[in-house]
Amino acid sequence: MIKSKKIIAILFIAICMITPVVTGCGINNADGVKVVLTTGLDKDEIFRIETASCTLPEIMVYLTNIQNQYESAYGEEIWNINLGDMTLEQNVKDIALAQIAQIKTMNLMALRDEVDLTPEEKAQVEAAAKVYYGSLNEMEIEAMGVKEDTIIKLYSEYALAQKVYQYIIKDINPEISDDEARTITVQHVLLKTYALDGTGQKIEYTQKAREDARNTAYEVWEKAVDGEDFDELIRRYSEDDKSSYSFGKGEMDPEFEKAAFNLATGEISDVIESEYGYHVIKCISTFDKEETDSNKIKIVDQRKEEVFGLEYDSFVDTLTRRLNEELWDSVRFIHDENVNTSDFFEVYKEYFGDKDMSFS
Repeated sequence: MIKSKKIIAILFIAICMITPVVTGCGINNADGVKVVLTTGLDKDEIFRIETASCTLPEIMVYLTNIQNQYESAYGEEIWNINLGDMTLEQNVKDIALAQIAQIKTMNLMALRDEVDLTPEEKAQVEAAAKVYYGSLNEMEIEAMGVKEDTIIKLYSEYALAQKVYQYIIKDINPEISDDEARTITVQHVLLKTYALDGTGQKIEYTQKAREDARNTAYEVWEKAVDGEDFDELIRRYSEDDKSSYSFGKGEMDPEFEKAAFNLATGEISDVIESEYGYHVIKCISTFDKEETDSNKIKIVDQRKEEVFGLEYDSFVDTLTRRLNEELWDSVRFIHDENVNTSDFFEVYKEYFGDKDMSFS
């Protein structure tokens, strides 16, 4: 409830878990490289970014594997979900298009920076492609229109994208202090100042209702400073579905966070107002060594993403992008009981490891 900046739609989380995420600061799966309609593309060419091309079989490998992973996890009825102005299928299509466009762009960056795969890495790519292509039945090969060379190309580009990312951020290794990365744990009682309507939209309380919530919060505060059991106060009064939070700086509502970080262990805050309502906070721990060390790694990764994102965005601005809109609009998921392939990404991970599947 408190972590408003961290809330992500459930379906988008599912997409990120199932598909490889290739992103840096300022780049996201919904945007990626934006391509524009033009002529001059081959009949099976989905898009072209400068000299980098994406063909229909390449995008079908992505889409078919993602589709089958979804259906394995959620059933075929998952595609009946409507996201408002688009279907889930269209949303997944757009995300896949953005991902593969970003990989193609990063390969252009590798060309610019003279980054290439080693003979050993190329051998790994060919071995992985042989395993995945060998797992396909004739119907899957025909439906996706793939050859073994298609898979080699996709795996090569993915591996090279990871390599150029590491090349660009290789000198980024900032020192993070304990204070900057400090993670604390608190409990709180929340008295809300809003309700939700039937569509999940917030309806702010009337002035009278807000005053009632504030008065109750002060009653809770008085009981807490008088020594009443805080767990019991949470049970009786709190309107949050969570009783405790562990977090670092920049992760919570600013007013809540400021008050929490100023508390000593066991100390009770004043009544704090945030966008969610009135809080009474109790500090459980002012420093969690294990969580703080973990947060240091996260902060370093974020800074690497920021550096890469700036470099990537600057590079993208120089590129000419062309999309075969008519062909792209005609692309559909394959609904055939004989087309079940879903381990394209898993095979890659077996040869290159989990780290190589994510640039964030």
